[in-house]
Amino acid sequence: MSRDPNIITRPPRLMRAIREAMAGTESVQERLDDFVDAITEAMKVAVASIYLRRPSGELELSATRGLKKSAVHKTLMQPNEGLVGHVVQTARPLNLADAPSHPLFSYRPETGEEKYNSFLGVPILRGGRTLGVLVAQSEAQRVFNEEEVEDLLTVAMVLAEIIVDDERIGGTKGKLKGITLAPTKPETFEAKTFASGLARGLAHLHVPPVTPDNLLADNVAAEEIRLEDGVAQLRASVDAMVSGEAASLSRASKEIYETYRMFAYDRKWVKRLREAVNSGLTAEAAVERVRNEHRARLMKSPDPYMRARLHDLEDLANRLLRALSGESLSPGKKEIPEGAIIFARDLGPAELLDYDREKLAGIVLEEGAHSSHTSIICRAIGLPLIGRAEGILDRIEMGDTVLLDGQSGEIHIRPVQSRLDGFQHRVNIQGEVARAYEAIRHKPAMTRDGRHVSLQLNAGLIVDLPHMDTAGADGIGLFRTEFQFMVAEFMPRLKDQTELYQKAIMAAGQRPVTFRTLDLGGDKILPYMDPVPEENPAIGWRAIRIGLDRPALLRYQCRALIAAAANRHLRIMFPMVTTVDEFIEAKALFDTEVKRASSLGKTLPNKIEVGVMLETPSLAWSVKAVCDHADFVSVGANDLMQFFFAADRDNVRVADRYDPLHPASLSILRFIASGCQAAGVPVSICGEMAGRPLEAACLVALGFETLSMPVTGIGPVKAALLELDADKLNKLITPLISIESRLSTIRTHVREFCIEEGIPV
Repeated sequence: MSRDPNIITRPPRLMRAIREAMAGTESVQERLDDFVDAITEAMKVAVASIYLRRPSGELELSATRGLKKSAVHKTLMQPNEGLVGHVVQTARPLNLADAPSHPLFSYRPETGEEKYNSFLGVPILRGGRTLGVLVAQSEAQRVFNEEEVEDLLTVAMVLAEIIVDDERIGGTKGKLKGITLAPTKPETFEAKTFASGLARGLAHLHVPPVTPDNLLADNVAAEEIRLEDGVAQLRASVDAMVSGEAASLSRASKEIYETYRMFAYDRKWVKRLREAVNSGLTAEAAVERVRNEHRARLMKSPDPYMRARLHDLEDLANRLLRALSGESLSPGKKEIPEGAIIFARDLGPAELLDYDREKLAGIVLEEGAHSSHTSIICRAIGLPLIGRAEGILDRIEMGDTVLLDGQSGEIHIRPVQSRLDGFQHRVNIQGEVARAYEAIRHKPAMTRDGRHVSLQLNAGLIVDLPHMDTAGADGIGLFRTEFQFMVAEFMPRLKDQTELYQKAIMAAGQRPVTFRTLDLGGDKILPYMDPVPEENPAIGWRAIRIGLDRPALLRYQCRALIAAAANRHLRIMFPMVTTVDEFIEAKALFDTEVKRASSLGKTLPNKIEVGVMLETPSLAWSVKAVCDHADFVSVGANDLMQFFFAADRDNVRVADRYDPLHPASLSILRFIASGCQAAGVPVSICGEMAGRPLEAACLVALGFETLSMPVTGIGPVKAALLELDADKLNKLITPLISIESRLSTIRTHVREFCIEEGIPV
């Protein structure tokens, strides 16, 4: 920009009028009345009106200059009715020279608007939701020019933030009859638990809105320069991604960065930002306004691809706001208050790790998935996470008191005192239970009939490693190596991979660590990897299939694992194997790397075990054959059950349609355990069911003696196993899961058994 930032450019006349209208008023209604007065005078129009949405969805005429005052708070319209309703439905401005002739025009005689021809309506947007519509009208038939449209959009954004803020802090003076713009009442949302636990804290929005006192620019020229500098910093960070070492590793990774850079250099996006600043907004307010416009429009799109692009635009807006605030665009710790509960549409694993874990109490997502990496990390570190809380971002405000119930899947916002007291009582009980688990932390998990069970930890990040000692785990039964790839901006180098694997081995000491090679594809798309569109990604090109088709990637990881385990014990396993031949081929690639390291004089592990992760029915029925080649077998219960019941565990419509304690599923698990035991090959199981006491008791009764689970499962499972007579439960289960069984689940039978035996489940 060539302008001198010291030259004060006066904001447009309408913005000056709005500033004056904002001064001295006390209530929301006064504010609305002053706004419509300012608009009519500054824009030289006959009518300015504000329609706001009631909780029922109806649009109420809440203020006007030019229409009949008697219609205020009496004229109501449906959200799909008339021109005003059309603006709500489309979240776009509507600019007409001859409004009465439009087929959607809805005549309301009580308003006296029949003599006005031109119509300009713009949505009042906040956080992507439409609070109402701002309308300007005049008698002459004319189309409002671009500058007038831009001015009214700017006023609408300012209006949205101001009236919500006024209402929130204004007490009785800040209320409109029948209309609630800022949520204030206690509310409860029912959603899905992705990571269990109880949490009480204060709401912290992942993308906080721009505050009302930072909306209007004092110096437009200076804001233009700030915007240009911010955009330049944003583009430089994206350019660095494209030219970085990781992007040069493969054509696919370069293409995904190029696509991302295309958005950063999109002329229309930057033009809208510049127009918003030129209309009198600060650079931050301009970003927020354009974000609201994109969000409101793309969320209404029926095209999944267009809705998916919203994530890219949201991320760019977030990065630009960080640049404007002076924050580095490199990953780092975000400041949050003590006991913060993060609210977001969705949250990636890298974004989660940007927050200070010590201050974080829980997470609530409007979207999310039970098997996402964020959910897995939260379960691993014991952080409550509730997802699929549809519409909650429209009802939450920064700093609201929140109770997060990760047992029932409920979120209580702004709770009454009686609920607070009851919830605190449950938290206290939870603390007492945790102390009871602490007392048995170092006690071996031995059943009453003498079976020793190894309880191991699922891990994947450095933050997981201390949990081995705090929970008393016997090792790491599943180290998900893809996490390191998911949270990084670039493909981790050989040195970085080696260091992570070394830290896991060293943290375990003499305890075993089982590394799973990269399980990518499906829902696990790297930020620097071009996604492969597939209609059925869960059973598509993923995991070992990618490794075998891209052997350099698999060998590169095997090289790091071999180096990390020098003079130590190395256990690795391959995921998503469907045939014995696939395992043999993958093991041959690993053996090639062992021979390479030996020929180069590298120090080798003193013991190597190569196993298979059994996650598919096809390999389950080939268990005896795969035992001829594998040193151990680890059952991945989550995927095995998903494929066995043909039910996508991330699809809310079908995920709850089967019970893992169905006789058929327990039968196949017994078949696997028996086959491995007959071959003398160690067998373990990991997954959600391994970390739940009732299911874990059944698994031990079926013959599994190594269970791997999230850290939150070790205490409850150990407490249950210490009271279990596994042989006695096996005798109960066996006839119930025979081929003659007609049961849909044996859960009730097992629960009754546990109650009678005094087993805490």
